[in-house]
Amino acid sequence: MTDTLLPNGIKDGGGDSSYFRKGCNPFAQTGRSKLQNKRAGLNQQIIKEMRMRAGAENLLKASSNNKVKEMVMLELSYVNANLQLLTGQLEALNSSVDVYQNTHETANIPLIALGLKETKEVDFSTPFKDFILEHYSEDGNSYEDEIADMMDLRQACRTPSRNEEGVELLAKYFSHLPLIESRFFSPNHQPGIFFTWYDSFTGVPVCQQNLSLEKASILFNMAALYSQVGTRSNRQTIGGLEEAISSFQKAAGILNHLKETFTHTPSYDMSPAMVSMLIRMMLAQAQECLFEKTALPGIRNQFQSLMKVAQEASKVSETYDQVHQSMIQTPIKDNVPLFWSTMAQVKTNHYRSMAHYFVASALLDHQLSPNDDEDQQEKTLSQVYDCLPEGQSPLDILKRREERSRLGKAHIRRAILGHEEALRIYSLCHHLNKLEILEDILKASHQRSLNKSSENENEDEFTDYIEAPDIIPKTEHKAEMAVPATTKGPLSFFNAKQRWTAPRIITLRPEDRDHGFTLKGESPVQVVSLDPLCPAAAEGLKEGDFIITVGDTDCKWFTVSEVMRLLKDVDEEMIDIQVVSMMESNPQMPTKSATFCGNIPKTYSMICLAYDDEDKNAKSRKVTKKSSFLSWGLKNKLKSASTLSLPTSDHSNSQPWNKPCPTFPSSSSYNNDSSLY
Repeated sequence: MTDTLLPNGIKDGGGDSSYFRKGCNPFAQTGRSKLQNKRAGLNQQIIKEMRMRAGAENLLKASSNNKVKEMVMLELSYVNANLQLLTGQLEALNSSVDVYQNTHETANIPLIALGLKETKEVDFSTPFKDFILEHYSEDGNSYEDEIADMMDLRQACRTPSRNEEGVELLAKYFSHLPLIESRFFSPNHQPGIFFTWYDSFTGVPVCQQNLSLEKASILFNMAALYSQVGTRSNRQTIGGLEEAISSFQKAAGILNHLKETFTHTPSYDMSPAMVSMLIRMMLAQAQECLFEKTALPGIRNQFQSLMKVAQEASKVSETYDQVHQSMIQTPIKDNVPLFWSTMAQVKTNHYRSMAHYFVASALLDHQLSPNDDEDQQEKTLSQVYDCLPEGQSPLDILKRREERSRLGKAHIRRAILGHEEALRIYSLCHHLNKLEILEDILKASHQRSLNKSSENENEDEFTDYIEAPDIIPKTEHKAEMAVPATTKGPLSFFNAKQRWTAPRIITLRPEDRDHGFTLKGESPVQVVSLDPLCPAAAEGLKEGDFIITVGDTDCKWFTVSEVMRLLKDVDEEMIDIQVVSMMESNPQMPTKSATFCGNIPKTYSMICLAYDDEDKNAKSRKVTKKSSFLSWGLKNKLKSASTLSLPTSDHSNSQPWNKPCPTFPSSSSYNNDSSLY
């Protein structure tokens, strides 16, 4: 476990013998944990004020005394004022992005992380023991240790560490929930356990008796934790950029899984509209990291390279514009912090201006020479624009110096105007004004465009100004959703909801081990492309079977490569494998459950799609460990988090922002076409 200290200064070494569960430490005094504690305190105050307001409104309706009504109205005004202040403080906490950033970064545009949803403690002991006695006719006290272990696991999920181990902790609890649901939550009987979760944006509590809210909230927190890992990555290295890209893509994948699986969540932060916006934001930040990864090694001062980077920057601008458009829609704009929508708008203008700057540099600093590939440059230029100014063609612009200069100056003017707009929007949000590094980056980019404009000014020249056309967004590496193995894997197959045939024994001989069928999936491994005439098919192997054992080795949790290794490493004349087939099942629809939102009872039909497309994102599945009623443990993954980060520049170790940035074009590099920006 990282970033944690145990009581009395004892360091946690991790593992089962550590003081806290691996991936959790409630005493970690990090900036993120302090922020989460403040958010939890605000949530408690908000629910207190909401109860007072509900009581005052009921009294106002019931009373006919005018004097009492005046006193209640006065009290209501105080309560509403307090609620407004508390929601403002909660918005300020959601706007605190600095605590999530990498501590070593000094010159990177900040990224936005989701805050974790808060929850109350839950006591499983008495309801589970009573249900075991009533339903299974067993003594519930004999399972006291297992129930206590389950309660400890849930408690640990309230304070996960911000790394892969924290995600594994949440995934471990999430994998147990379907098993708990099948054993203790029947459609005809509820154990009387209430799960309370707070909206991460408004602080409004939501309470339910079934596990749908619990599962959806854990998924949301997994996505939030991945977003925090992404913002924490060191964006000055390729490894850190890759970690950030992977984390944001996994966050988007989990949020998409949440949206498709839990369609009627009463908490607004998990509503389809809000989750769709969050998915766009995660993918936009992943696309921004991909652009920074492209620019980190340096941008070659060549025509094709500059045009390519310009389209990459335009793609980032387009994704953030889509995020901003979704944020300003009703009712999302009433719940999303103003800081978020303003940041998306600033980045839209900033990256669009960068795109125009790179096109201007390509046109102004690289005149067509006899040694250049004329056809290639014409093709490149035609792919950058949707439409050119009237009466012009790509070849005319490339060959005629005055037209090339005229269009380049038009682009640099749009770059300057865009940077000025970004600075203007930045100044309107007082939360953004606290991010001095963002202001430094915007001003440095603006000054760079002004310098480029002044270098190409000619006082004796009279030019008929034109409007620079828009740049077509294009990228070679599009950010896409990735579903981590923590939400899929063997537990999505081998659980109480699936029906299986009895295991069948198939004997494989050395001559047909590598012929007749292929395997796919990571865990469990499935038989595909079976030759009906091969010996294995004659033994009874069917296409779609899942391999559960090879010899005496249980391989339900093995990947394809591990199963193939078992098949190839056997020196015997023949080997027996066991396979099973999945049978069709008809899951029952969950019943309606009472829901309390802001102390007001409601009824929601929590429809959970019990199945997901197992073929989607098959490459992203990982290995987890099967749980049981008697053993709540889940196999800890040995795979460590991949390091991803984005490019940054440090004030102490690199050039300051008031000087030319080494990763972008500078006037000193124009003398050499092969030099790096």
